[in-house]
Amino acid sequence: MKNVRVVENGVQAKEVIEQFLNRGYKRDEVYLLAHDKNRSKDLTEALETNDVGVSEQGVFDLMANIFRSRGDELRSKIHSLGLSDTEAQQYERELDQGRVLVIATKAG
Repeated sequence: MKNVRVVENGVQAKEVIEQFLNRGYKRDEVYLLAHDKNRSKDLTEALETNDVGVSEQGVFDLMANIFRSRGDELRSKIHSLGLSDTEAQQYERELDQGRVLVIATKAG
């Protein structure tokens, strides 16, 4: 089960994260992505969301991201959370516009 929300800023991201938590998601099931790596890292830390890492992407994709453009890296991360290639492309365009992506995902 996946829920995806596109927001404009950290305040809206915090509100969406709280909504997801109130709907039964755990904090480690909530991911936050922004186009700018520093913004993504800062918001992830400040809002205590999960980072898309080895367990989501696998070692190969994680290492490949070192050599990918930021757009390719973001699409790979979005796809690794269970969204389709088409959805990943759509959401990456939103990130290009400076928006923030909040994804809540449960296995099964």
